[in-house]
Amino acid sequence: MEDKSGGVRARWLAITAIAPIAWGSTYYVTRHLLPPDAALWGAVIRCLPAGLLVLALVRRLPRGSWWWRSIILGALTVGGLNVLVYVAAQRLATSLASTIMSTSAAALLLLSWIVLRQRPRTRAIVGAAVGIAGVVVMLQPGGGEVDPWGVAASIVAMLSSSLGFVLTRRWGPEVPALTMTAWQLIAGSLVVVPFAVIVEGAPPALDAPALAGFAYVIVVATAIAYAAWFAGLAQLSGAVVGIVGLLNPVTGVLLGVLLAGEPFGPVEAIGFALVVAGVVLGVTRGRYRPPRQRAERLGPPPR
Repeated sequence: MEDKSGGVRARWLAITAIAPIAWGSTYYVTRHLLPPDAALWGAVIRCLPAGLLVLALVRRLPRGSWWWRSIILGALTVGGLNVLVYVAAQRLATSLASTIMSTSAAALLLLSWIVLRQRPRTRAIVGAAVGIAGVVVMLQPGGGEVDPWGVAASIVAMLSSSLGFVLTRRWGPEVPALTMTAWQLIAGSLVVVPFAVIVEGAPPALDAPALAGFAYVIVVATAIAYAAWFAGLAQLSGAVVGIVGLLNPVTGVLLGVLLAGEPFGPVEAIGFALVVAGVVLGVTRGRYRPPRQRAERLGPPPR
């Protein structure tokens, strides 16, 4: 669907960008507002109400094979992803967690090529490489002690979500984005509930900051963000969507600077510029000349 007019394509890019921007804010919210040591219940509390909210709008249940497909996709993109992101946010610095998750741009590009046969354009490959390099420069994740469990959680979360998003594109082109959002959020949450009860016991007590934090992630960073992301997956290639996802760590850095007083110097500015350049390069298309027009410019073939 890459042949859409520029204005329509720009609109879908803007809609898709809502998701990584919202998700980029969850690192700060999770680390500063949500209860620690409640990764399983945290994922359920975040995703199940969001799924039920969207389901109340679409009023459509899965049918046939979509029952088991929703469970698989929900486990990959919702249940497992949000549990692992919760763990990573509690165990790692925001910079390192965001850097690892930013490699999903490359994972989506490769998986879309393998599973969907969407061969990436050179501009997308270069844009992804430049953007990821910018994330590494901007966040400088190399210093300090690193929790290996947090790193493992981030890597598995990145791979799980990338595979789930590609399968969503392959299986569900006929399913509206809001409907897909409801099915995956609810299915993914229900997969996690038994593990939450067994491992963590009763749900955690929530104080006022935690309630405010969950209200934000339920409505904005889950219901709205997933709907925007699935809409983008239905309209754009996986490579382009993955590159737009690089806005996730950029949002995390900007919120850290604005809300937590984290430093932002020349090195961070260079990394930020590289990320922006990578996103712009990866999502824009080179000038295209129709074959007939090229033939006319070349003149008639020799006789």
